[in-house]
Parts: sequence; C-alpha cells; structure tokens
Amino acid sequence: MLFAQSYLNGLGLGASLIMAIGAQNAHVLRTGIQRSNVGVTVAACIVIDALLIGLGVAGAGALIQDSPLLLGLARWGGAAFLIWYGLRSWKSLLGSHSLDLASQSATPTARKALVSVVALSLLNPHVYLDTVVLLGSVGGSYPVEQRTSFSVGAMTASVLWFCALGFGAVRLSNVLQRPIVWKIIEGLTGAIMLALAASLILRG
Repeated sequence: MLFAQSYLNGLGLGASLIMAIGAQNAHVLRTGIQRSNVGVTVAACIVIDALLIGLGVAGAGALIQDSPLLLGLARWGGAAFLIWYGLRSWKSLLGSHSLDLASQSATPTARKALVSVVALSLLNPHVYLDTVVLLGSVGGSYPVEQRTSFSVGAMTASVLWFCALGFGAVRLSNVLQRPIVWKIIEGLTGAIMLALAASLILRG
C-alpha cells in the first residue's frame, strides 16, 4: 500500500538533496554533453541511488549516525573527496582547453562508463552522508508500513532528475559545449565542491 503523504515527503526531500550540484551530477552532465554512454550512466546512477536509499531507510543510516567513527570517516572522507574534485574542476577551468567533443575520438565502452560512474558514486563518502544518513534517518523515523512509500518517493526523484539531467544535456550539448559556457560550469562546480567541503569541515 502506498501512503501518499510519505511518498510526497520522500519525493520532496530526495529532490532537494539530489538537485544540488555534486560530483555525481557533474559527471552525468559531462557525459550528456559528450553524448557518450548516457543511458548506461543514467541507469547506473538511478540504481545506485535506489540501493543507497533502501539501505539508509532499512537502518544503515541510523547505524552510521550512531557511530562516531563511521560518521567521522564519512565526513572527513567526503570533505577530502570534494576538495579534490573542486580543485580538479578549477584546474580544467584554468587550462588552455575546454570540453571539445571533436577531440573525443575514442568513446569509452559501456563497461568503462559503468565502472567510472560506480567508482565516482560509491567512492565519494559525501554521498553516504546525504543519501544514506540524512534520507535514511528521516525515512527510518516513519512507521514501518510507511517507509516503503517514503523510499519510493525518494527513488522517484532520482529517476526524474538523472533522466532530465543526462538526456537534457544531450539535447543542449551544442550550447553547453561552448568554451565560455563550459568554463562557467567548471568554475561553479569547483566553487560549490569547495563550499560543501568547508561546510563538512566546519560541521565537524
């Protein structure tokens, strides 16, 4: 049985978390602009998010939240990952090159694309704070019979967002691949990553 209010709450919270730009979203955007294995990337992100949401609501979120060691690892590991990704974006911004589809002569195989998105998603400790701990703790606070509805709502947000981001980037790739536009994207991505890292450090 689907509880409408729990579903909508999950949808709203899931959307508010997933729509904030992060390493995963930046990767999906880049993949869409390059028109390279977009379907595989989008599908992998959706499946990973669904699994993490399910784990969080099932109790993994509360487990991490109640463990100072695990919470510290997620927080400081997440900060380090975000700093690295932010500086990488700024390095790309300051470089002499920008995203050039014409130079992408060797399109990665679907397998390589899958490995990349899985690694980028699961090796980012920050994702565990948002998806597992935050969503999981909120979903876990609902009565048992309503938790599935909350989880499905959050998963729906992931499906809608990643499809819109990935395939939307494909449709707009001619605009988004322009040097000035891509440099703006890289600059904003780097700034947001470093701001998120700072917030994690200060929170600790």
